[in-house]
Amino acid sequence: MTNSADSTETFDLIIVGSGSGNSIPDFLGDWKIAIVERGTFGGTCLNVGCIPSKMFVLPADRAIEAQESAKLGVDTQFNGADWGAIRDRVFGRIDPISAGGRDYRANGTPNVTLIEGTARFISPKELDVHGRTITAPNILVAAGARPVTPPIAGLVETGFHTSDSIMRLDRLPERLGIIGGGFIAVEMGHVFSGLGSHVTVMNRSNGLLRGFDGDIARRFTELFSERVELRLGHVPSQVSRLDDGRIQLTVGGEKVVVDELLVATGREPNSDLLDVDAAGLDCHHHGTLVVDDTMATNVEGIWAIGDIANGYQLKHLANAEATVAFWNIAHPDDIRHQSYKAVPGAVFSHPQVASVGMTEEQAVEAGLPISVGRRDYAGTAYGWALADESSFAKVIVNTETGMFLGAHIIGPQAATLIQPIIQAMELDTPAEKVARGVFYIHPALTEVVENAILEALVETDPERVAPASAEDFQPTATDAEMAPGLATATSPDA
Repeated sequence: MTNSADSTETFDLIIVGSGSGNSIPDFLGDWKIAIVERGTFGGTCLNVGCIPSKMFVLPADRAIEAQESAKLGVDTQFNGADWGAIRDRVFGRIDPISAGGRDYRANGTPNVTLIEGTARFISPKELDVHGRTITAPNILVAAGARPVTPPIAGLVETGFHTSDSIMRLDRLPERLGIIGGGFIAVEMGHVFSGLGSHVTVMNRSNGLLRGFDGDIARRFTELFSERVELRLGHVPSQVSRLDDGRIQLTVGGEKVVVDELLVATGREPNSDLLDVDAAGLDCHHHGTLVVDDTMATNVEGIWAIGDIANGYQLKHLANAEATVAFWNIAHPDDIRHQSYKAVPGAVFSHPQVASVGMTEEQAVEAGLPISVGRRDYAGTAYGWALADESSFAKVIVNTETGMFLGAHIIGPQAATLIQPIIQAMELDTPAEKVARGVFYIHPALTEVVENAILEALVETDPERVAPASAEDFQPTATDAEMAPGLATATSPDA
């Protein structure tokens, strides 16, 4: 409906952003809804984030496996990558999905109006989209985030790629520079180095993945340095374009020359693009909107989800928040709450990393009574099969409550292996029950998690909690050397 007095279009609900905000539930089927999208339909995850990046990670994984199979007695090699074929496979699937989603919302859902452009608040319940004024009693802000551009001399003038563009390069660069040390930097570092580029990662910190558990971050940095050139402790002070088109960076007083440059120094919420002050919305110092666990902001009728509303920047959390927000918008007398007890994340680099809950450092700083259990992959039968001597799982248990505080895994299948701990933390299941109350298939890699928990419990009370799943197995001297501590692990000789 249009208000003829001021040409303001009225809706029941306005959604700003077409990522997780596009997951409109059936119970809103008769509402008049407007979706406003300033970029490519479908949001970050579909177009420039989790989905395409993981489709690039898989061929990089295969390339690395081909180079490392000699330790298994198999003679394979990596002969190069067809970058164009890989890229076209990825976006040949993703682009039609994005286009199809846009067409569906523009033409296939009569109660939904797709408005393309940047929305800006002009009052708490009014938005302007390039001269078009829209209003609704409920507004869901799901406008996401965008890459940060660091203040480095010459960077903007020289030109660079972000995660929005790096995966669409015309050709695989011979030399790629990456500024940053977080998950985007190390995932793309793995992709390009795995497929054949010489990658140089430049990071202000003296390590990578600094927000992760210290043991994990140190091990990852050590292993990643074996494949990628690291320039740590410095951010480039100057960037310039050479006459031949290559890019020169000054890092710690030295010159680094690359063919392409990826800037992956973080992402900032798009709240500043929306003129949220005009709506009276409160923001945290880093720009995310202040919301409670019902996804409500400080302004009645305005809700927010995803990267613009939390610092996690995780698609699975944004989807969960969208479910809560949509329900609460439609059912004000039956309010639901979003849990943040166990928000997990993973880094799909090489090695893979997964994390949930507190790091050991955070637990110590909080003064909590903790027991830490750690199991190397090499201490399990499947770890032997992998010939893995560097990966491990680590769990942190509160010794007073017996509950998990966190878990951190580095190595193959980390993002899958951590799932039992996520469920235990969310469902308030004691660590002892997770370790001793269920079967763990032998010899599956899940025994890494089982035995990490058992180790934490033994440290807590060795008399009360012996590793009941251990079989009567006496390792040989050779076995003991290969897997120290095997006597407290599930037997590998089945």
